[in-house]
Amino acid sequence: MPGVTPPAPFPRASGGWREVGRVWILGALLPVWLATTFGATLARVDGHSMAPTLQDRDLLLLLKFPRWLRAWGLPTPYPQRGDLLIFKAPADSPYSFATRLGLRYRPYNVKRVVALPGETVAIRDGQVVVNGRVLAESYVNDGVLSDQPPLRVPPGKVWVLGDNRLIGESLDSRAYGPVDLRDVAGPANLRLWPKPGWVGGPEAAP
Repeated sequence: MPGVTPPAPFPRASGGWREVGRVWILGALLPVWLATTFGATLARVDGHSMAPTLQDRDLLLLLKFPRWLRAWGLPTPYPQRGDLLIFKAPADSPYSFATRLGLRYRPYNVKRVVALPGETVAIRDGQVVVNGRVLAESYVNDGVLSDQPPLRVPPGKVWVLGDNRLIGESLDSRAYGPVDLRDVAGPANLRLWPKPGWVGGPEAAP
């Protein structure tokens, strides 16, 4: 239109400001990445294998730093009997895989540690026996456990069970054997939602 001067375009950011922006973003994201990789993150329960302790969609706090402390040879009480571990089941077992969108993968699981490296575990008369002593598992769902002969847990591995012992409800070490601690993301003994509270760890063990 005659007599009207169009507005000048906004000045484009200089290269220096763009670099400052990138550095700021990286500086903000780096602590988050470090915290979730080496510290802690959230984990959601999928399924009912840990009922009655956990229910589908419960939200847990997964601690990753105990795993890294152990890997670096630093002193740590992890793992302990009673810990709820989040892990991938052994890659050499067909029970360790699931299929989604036509792709086969190893999902993460959550189960309870009942036997530690070097311990002997068996199932006798429907009860879990570790080193000759019956575990008093007040946290389990009533169910039927088939007898299993004594097994010595290899070094660097743990033997895990779901709290839901009803037939067909939990795939655990009864199906795929001991779990390698290298496949464990860490313990998740604290539930954040919907009922915050301690659900695993030595306080829950016999």
